[in-house]
Amino acid sequence: MARIKRGVTRHARHKKVLALTKGHRGTKHSLYRRAHESMLKALSYAYRHRRERKGDMRRLWILRIGAASREHGISYSKFVRGLKLAEIEVDRKLLADLAFSDPTAFQELAGIAKQNLESAA
Repeated sequence: MARIKRGVTRHARHKKVLALTKGHRGTKHSLYRRAHESMLKALSYAYRHRRERKGDMRRLWILRIGAASREHGISYSKFVRGLKLAEIEVDRKLLADLAFSDPTAFQELAGIAKQNLESAA
């Protein structure tokens, strides 16, 4: 059998890794072995942080809703409880957007939440 030389294949693989690590510091973008290690770390961080971003966004929405609801004299937890008692099912993303872009609509929701809390108590 003929001997297989991997020159073209290896060169292509190295070029791909070095292209992925473009912009990394030091030898991590120019030496293949260091670049390969850097690439593996970078890809694993990217994968993990794509999932973390979902929690970050939820925390941001809750923060915005809490700030807007406190402006109307009700805490975040009481606001959410009041909406649940009123059977208004609006997700946090939409509530945060309302608090930011349409304060009058959010004020109405806060009023509804307060009314339902008073009637439940």
